[in-house]
Amino acid sequence: MDKPKGFGYHRPSTDGPAEAVTTTEEQSAAPVILGDDAVLDLSADEAAARVEETLGALDAELIGLASVKRRVREIASLLQVDRARRQFGLTTSKPTLHMSFTGGPGTGKTTVALRMATILHALGYIRAPRVHAVTRDDLVGQFIGHTAPKTKEAIARAAGGVLFIDEAYFLFRPENERDYGQEAIEILLTEMENERGDLVVIFAGYPDRMATFFTANPGLSSRVPHHIAFEDYDHGELIQIADLMVESEGFRFTDTAREAFSEYLTRRMEQPRFSNARSVRNAIERCRLRQARRLVALDRPLGKDDLVMFTAEDIYGSSVFAEDPKN
Repeated sequence: MDKPKGFGYHRPSTDGPAEAVTTTEEQSAAPVILGDDAVLDLSADEAAARVEETLGALDAELIGLASVKRRVREIASLLQVDRARRQFGLTTSKPTLHMSFTGGPGTGKTTVALRMATILHALGYIRAPRVHAVTRDDLVGQFIGHTAPKTKEAIARAAGGVLFIDEAYFLFRPENERDYGQEAIEILLTEMENERGDLVVIFAGYPDRMATFFTANPGLSSRVPHHIAFEDYDHGELIQIADLMVESEGFRFTDTAREAFSEYLTRRMEQPRFSNARSVRNAIERCRLRQARRLVALDRPLGKDDLVMFTAEDIYGSSVFAEDPKN
């Protein structure tokens, strides 16, 4: 029996236990349909190792988001089983992989899109593990005749990979009868159906606005089966994110500085325009500025500890602690 592409499998034998065999893509240029008595070992699929590596990286990169990670694993499992079914010649329609990511800013939507592209590529569902990110301005023109070429150009640049449309609800502006966003949506609808095997589209944005967006565009909604919700981070998760960011930049909090940053987050989360991990990163960047100002003002030789430590002073210098936030 010829070896099937990309999987490890067990060849039945009358002389003893089934023998485990691992194959490579180079060993088989064309798919081979297995007999009814063959057994596939999904864990020996070459792509499975790459998928697990990617899922592990996702766990390491993103704090929390358990439900998101679970959905990503479910989609990866679906595709692995779909590959196995094809090895047996079982007829099935190719899974529709267009997705919707809903959540606030700084909740990891772009990071997950990048990792999802890696998984889809490893399993052979897209040609390249790339994400082309766009917004309304990249798709919709201001004049008659401008929208179609802009949208088609974006689709062409994403071909073979993932087209990530951030704040997708801005494509739909029903209050403006002369808006060209609907033209972009209609082109997307056509290409999402015609190029299902060569393009995955991910729509992203705030939950309430995305719900309205899909309700107003039923044709679009019917083509997006995977809806993944990204919850806001809680205070404890944001502290963990801050610790990871600080460490990755070669800094450390003193004990009092970490307490101060915890207090900073408590206050900042109650203010407008809080953007989860993005706001944490911005806060750390401002801590670096205040630390630099403090160190230069010391006017003395500096040691390594001076250069790597954030102190409480670096945190409490934030305007979040001022009575008047404008100060």
